Amino acid sequence: MRAVRTHGQPLVDDPSRIAGVTMLGVDETAFLRARRLRRTSDVSGMVDTATGRLLDVVEDRTAMAVSDWLADRDDDWRRQVGVVALGSHRGYANAISQHLGHATMVVDRWHAIRLANALVDDVRRRVQQQTTGHRGRKNDPLYRIKRTLLQAADTLLDIQWARLEAAWDFADPDGEVFDAWAVKELARDIYAAPTLHDAREAMADLYTWAHNTGIPECVRLAGTYRRWEAEILAFHTTGGASNGPTEGVNLVIKKVRRGGHGFRNFDNYRLRLLLHCGVTWHDPPVARLRKRQPRSAA
Repeated sequence: MRAVRTHGQPLVDDPSRIAGVTMLGVDETAFLRARRLRRTSDVSGMVDTATGRLLDVVEDRTAMAVSDWLADRDDDWRRQVGVVALGSHRGYANAISQHLGHATMVVDRWHAIRLANALVDDVRRRVQQQTTGHRGRKNDPLYRIKRTLLQAADTLLDIQWARLEAAWDFADPDGEVFDAWAVKELARDIYAAPTLHDAREAMADLYTWAHNTGIPECVRLAGTYRRWEAEILAFHTTGGASNGPTEGVNLVIKKVRRGGHGFRNFDNYRLRLLLHCGVTWHDPPVARLRKRQPRSAA
């Protein structure tokens, strides 16, 4: 680690490494897992979503952690950032608003749809428990379609539609699972809409359907979407800005942590991550091997 620090610290501290960022992504990952006497410790990562480069990692997943990092950047750096992609985390949004008020915040599609998928799972589990008196078992109709419910409707096969309809008929007496599934599909329609106007109409349909069902989980999701409406619709005004590159970096972060069998020292952890994901390595060219030339034909 001493050798890594000696060689890698100057590369990480180079100011040009984080220059020219126009699209920023913010997300969290776990650093230390919970133990009997310790809660889970998270870190927040900042990623240049235009290049997929990890800019930095800071301790904790709070507004103050991200705010302090942004405060350390100069005014010219902050002015260049025009789009910020994030999940539905109000702490991150507050920090972005404080230092990057001119930038457009976008709630990532994956995070928004994940909330809708969680809604379907919550309703399915509740109905399963109420109708059968036990958790899902492999032969229960609702349990058998738990993955199909989360799949996009336009990708379902005929046999999958048959399973869905059979489960709704025989195991969903009040139609709550169907209503939750419909809300999830309306959430997908918001992001799949071809124009901003169509997205607004899909959002209005989601509000109407969710409130008409009277299902607490659906009403709660509608409230969450309403609070983040501007950031969700900004997906269409920014050309489909996504936090996908940040999620890709998160996968590499997990591999680094797993390969090191965990880290306890945050400074060492940060250095390893930035050397893996935040530095462009210029490997020396490999010498070309001379090949035996075929004997010329007479």
